[in-house]
Amino acid sequence: MTTRADHPLVAAVKPLVDAMGAELLGPDQAQADDVVLAWEGEDVVAVRLPQLSESLDRILAALERRYGMPLSELDRRAKQAVVRSLEVRGAFSVRHGVETVASALGVSRFTVYNYLNRESASREG
Repeated sequence: MTTRADHPLVAAVKPLVDAMGAELLGPDQAQADDVVLAWEGEDVVAVRLPQLSESLDRILAALERRYGMPLSELDRRAKQAVVRSLEVRGAFSVRHGVETVASALGVSRFTVYNYLNRESASREG
């Protein structure tokens, strides 16, 4: 079975699935880690979630679109705001997250850690 694109559940979840970088599949194609969504007791669609590292790349690309320029061209304050946003979204729990973000921002890992520490200090103080 393929996904039923005309089903209201599929139409409702598609924008979220696209924003997450996930994939819609027929419920019969679902694997153990996929999420099968049902409507009135009938399996309608399966959602295959992206790997965390792919999610971080998607988040960084979305931030570049939001700012309208490569993140490396942002000023220091904007880069700090990006790091705060990424921290809230769990970007630094991903393996090599700090390195990936540092590369995207055009700064060192040390600078990203400084931004994170500065944010922690301002919340505590």
